[in-house]
Amino acid sequence: MTKYILPMIVAAMVSLVTTPLVKKLAYKLGAIDIPKDDRRIHKTPIPRLGGLAIYLGFLISVLIFLEVDRAIAGMIIGASIIIITGIIDDLNPLPPKVKLTLQIISALVLVKFGVKIDFISNFFKSGKVIDLKILSIPITIFWIVGITNTVNLIDGLDGLAAGISSIVAITLAYIAYVNQSIIPNAGETAILTLIVAGACIGFLPYNFNPAKIFMGDTGSLFLGFILAAISINGSIKGATTLAIVVPILALGLPIFDTAFAILRRVYNGRPIMEADKGHLHHRLLSIGLCQRRAVLILYLISSMLGLSAAFLLNRRYMDSIIILAITAIAVVVPINQTWNGKRN
Repeated sequence: MTKYILPMIVAAMVSLVTTPLVKKLAYKLGAIDIPKDDRRIHKTPIPRLGGLAIYLGFLISVLIFLEVDRAIAGMIIGASIIIITGIIDDLNPLPPKVKLTLQIISALVLVKFGVKIDFISNFFKSGKVIDLKILSIPITIFWIVGITNTVNLIDGLDGLAAGISSIVAITLAYIAYVNQSIIPNAGETAILTLIVAGACIGFLPYNFNPAKIFMGDTGSLFLGFILAAISINGSIKGATTLAIVVPILALGLPIFDTAFAILRRVYNGRPIMEADKGHLHHRLLSIGLCQRRAVLILYLISSMLGLSAAFLLNRRYMDSIIILAITAIAVVVPINQTWNGKRN
């Protein structure tokens, strides 16, 4: 187990050690999040750019413990473009179209290096797949950009995005680990995802409530991008009927929150990209929970989705359904209470 745990520990230590240095850099560059509206939970200015420490933890551990093959090289280059995008945005907010363009470029880098969705499972014929052919590139771009932004959107409470990302990464690591006997390089993918988890864990002591530094778009965009890339890498996507469902379940919390935000804004006749206070973490706060409790509840929900994915992978369908039902109730209750409160 040392070959799996040691890279994770190194990533965590690098992230832990470099975060105070990044904090000083953020103050020097003026990358400070000043609470200007009622959407922000914090009351005092907090430095951003913390995602740079997560990236350094990831990068250094990858270079030490993994052979940089074509796929990993594509992930590093694409992630570096995302990091630069995030740094610029944390210093001076970029127009949404510019951010989207840079995210698409990063996704195209992955495609160029062979990290793409070539096929999807055929749910009507077990063991069979559908070759996407010309649709492979647009579907890959949609997945990468979509997941990149879902993680960005849940970054609304201290420690939330880092904790959720580490839970997702550990879930994806498990998926890769149990596939080692049937898929080449699955062990390396497991190490890669544990490195992501370690980098997040090393950052959390500074980011958990009360946060001393935020990861900013530098971190949330990076984590969304790298998790999306890993989830479509060979050892994760596989060729089984369940292969596409399991990563979606692992990433279920940010995916649900983003989908619900889009539906909510369309229903209310508002622009999809317009920020609001309707996210799940806002709703938990609105029913009287403090930041820490809200974040811990969301950690639990994400862990349950990961557990459901693991049960599904092991063909324990009823266990997976039960976990999903319990999770659905846990998500619906705060939404329903908030809705009823507004009507009253």
